[in-house]
Amino acid sequence: MTDKPKESIHTRIWREEPEPNNPFATRAAYCHGYDVYGDMLGRARWADMLYLLFRGEAPSAAQANLLDALALALANPGPRDASVHAAMCGGVAGSTAAASLMAALSVGAGRYGGAREVFDAMNIWITVGHDLTAWIRHASEWESSTLDIWPQAEHPAGFDPYGVTTSTTVLQCLDKLAGMGPFPHLAWLAANRQHLEASLGLPLALVGVAAAVLVDLGFSAQEGEMLYLMLRLPGAAAHALEQSDSGFKHFPFYPVEWTPSQECAEAP
Repeated sequence: MTDKPKESIHTRIWREEPEPNNPFATRAAYCHGYDVYGDMLGRARWADMLYLLFRGEAPSAAQANLLDALALALANPGPRDASVHAAMCGGVAGSTAAASLMAALSVGAGRYGGAREVFDAMNIWITVGHDLTAWIRHASEWESSTLDIWPQAEHPAGFDPYGVTTSTTVLQCLDKLAGMGPFPHLAWLAANRQHLEASLGLPLALVGVAAAVLVDLGFSAQEGEMLYLMLRLPGAAAHALEQSDSGFKHFPFYPVEWTPSQECAEAP
């Protein structure tokens, strides 16, 4: 007598039950024990599913609301953002949908307003917590001698290297999100923002607010990096589609204004 073959797919995240007449069709699917199609569908939100997938437990109402608000704030970084611009270039050039999104992911993955900056900023919170002196010292030590696949950081994580004052949208975002519940990192950031900015010589950026939110929600730096990449894709997709319909002659960047005298001067 032979033993029954063991299941070859192993994951603590997901469990499926096959249909009795078709082992390749799913009768029921469970995410960390929750029946996705039988119980969650129609009752849970996108934020609930995201939190459950990454954290392995259902969020509280306050946590789901905060994640939902962060998703809205990050949904469209706007055409000035390098990752969205990359997707727009893909769209206007006739690239496939996947190629445009891959361009946005690649360009938006780094240490200037990208997902790796979120990773770095979250690690400040995780390492020093609410010790203001240690926080400023840790944020100031952005130059690292550690061998890394990523290019060297060029500014304190979570702050705008080219900013003069804190942008209105960042202030609005911090105020709204910090007021959504008893979230200690957001509250601390709101209370100490001006001191941090004066000490570091740079204004807070949206990536810094996002890092505080993600730590308050209990995500690890690796989880926060992944979520930040995902949550910024809707805007990249929408702008890529818009540019694919408009054509390169209407691409809204870097117009070259030629005059007859310039044409003559540059003619060979």
